[in-house]
Amino acid sequence: MIAVTSPGFVLFAALLAGLWYACPPPRRWQLLLGANLLFYAVLCPAALPVLPGSSFLVWWCGRRTAKKPVFLAGLAAALLPLALLKYLPAALGWQGTLANALGIGYFTLQLVSYLCDVRRGRILPEEKYARLLCYASFFLSITQGPFNRYDALMPQLDRPTVWDTDRVWRGVQRSAWGYFKKLAVADRVAVVVDAVFANPAAFDRTQLLLGGVLFTVQLYADFSGYTDIVLGVGEVLGLHLPENFRQPFFADSVKDIWARWHISLSQWLRDYIYIPLGGSRCSKARKDGNLIITFLVSGLWHGAGLTYLVWGGLHGLCQAAENHLPPRRPGKLRHALRVAGTFCILAGAFVIFRASSLANAAELFKGILCNGGHAVFSNYWELGLTSLQEEILLYAGIAILLAVDAAHERGVSLRTKIAALPTPARWAVYEVCIFVFLFMGRFLGGGSFLYARY
Repeated sequence: MIAVTSPGFVLFAALLAGLWYACPPPRRWQLLLGANLLFYAVLCPAALPVLPGSSFLVWWCGRRTAKKPVFLAGLAAALLPLALLKYLPAALGWQGTLANALGIGYFTLQLVSYLCDVRRGRILPEEKYARLLCYASFFLSITQGPFNRYDALMPQLDRPTVWDTDRVWRGVQRSAWGYFKKLAVADRVAVVVDAVFANPAAFDRTQLLLGGVLFTVQLYADFSGYTDIVLGVGEVLGLHLPENFRQPFFADSVKDIWARWHISLSQWLRDYIYIPLGGSRCSKARKDGNLIITFLVSGLWHGAGLTYLVWGGLHGLCQAAENHLPPRRPGKLRHALRVAGTFCILAGAFVIFRASSLANAAELFKGILCNGGHAVFSNYWELGLTSLQEEILLYAGIAILLAVDAAHERGVSLRTKIAALPTPARWAVYEVCIFVFLFMGRFLGGGSFLYARY
């Protein structure tokens, strides 16, 4: 297996890096294409024919986008896998082998962006089908993003990047931090979240409140952890991939959340949904409508259930409401209150996102209001935790995650700070980090990444 959480992925990435720097730069995109297809074939062999088939139709239509019917046919070819393999099975109430095909939500929208950019004259149509397939199947992004733009990714594959030990080491450090987020934070938090959402009636209000908040932490640690891993591998290869997160728990408005959370999706929605609808260059009512429609599309992209639509609609309504608020008044206390309020909105909306149904979400919210008791810090076994030590490790992992984000929010680069230390002190820090990772990580959980299902 070469799933990103497996040791096989580390070996796969290391082998690719060795071949990458041994390969002449003009041939690297071909090497990457082979690696992409191998990666996808191992992860999801049943869906493999869909990827080159859809890419070929988009490539053919992309060379003829001057004709509007051909352009529309290309859009249909790009979106058809998403409709047939994700939404149709959900509408019919069955789950086939291809219904959960990895990467469909990502490579389809990347093909849409390519086609629209060609149509707009932003980029020239690709003459070689294999290069477009390389872009669509890019293994570092195909399962969970970040979304790449054709004109940002493909030229990098042709640059004569040489081995840089410092850059490679920075990439390894970033990937290691991503694995810490996933294995030491997200997978441990998942135990509590799964228990709480499975049967809200069995828990008191404090336990339900903790479970609801922890899902937001789990999703962030899981998704941003994956992003750190793949961006670190990209750094090893000399590729600059788009950042997808920027300390979202420090956002002070719903609009600010989406400038910090899943940034590449936010930018995709802005450029290919919001702006074509009219963006903000229209009446206030039309602008509000454009925002709500854009976030409904975001919810629909995540899944066909009502929970996703309600989640997207709430974010759209909140952003529309923010546009009518009076100007903000400065002050540290006011800013702190805005950050706290924004996090409450984020966590509350994610309860609906995580719930198996709207009824499940309503049951959890009702329990927070009505279920008596305050056993959140005492009865750890009710939350699925096996010991007090495991509970302490859970909170310690979250504290480390928040502390690092707080440092980055203040503009402090910890990697730069550590690199500037004298050699003995620097390696002492590395050894402590390795010990903490090995002590806190859940290496036998086998949990997959949450966003691989979207």
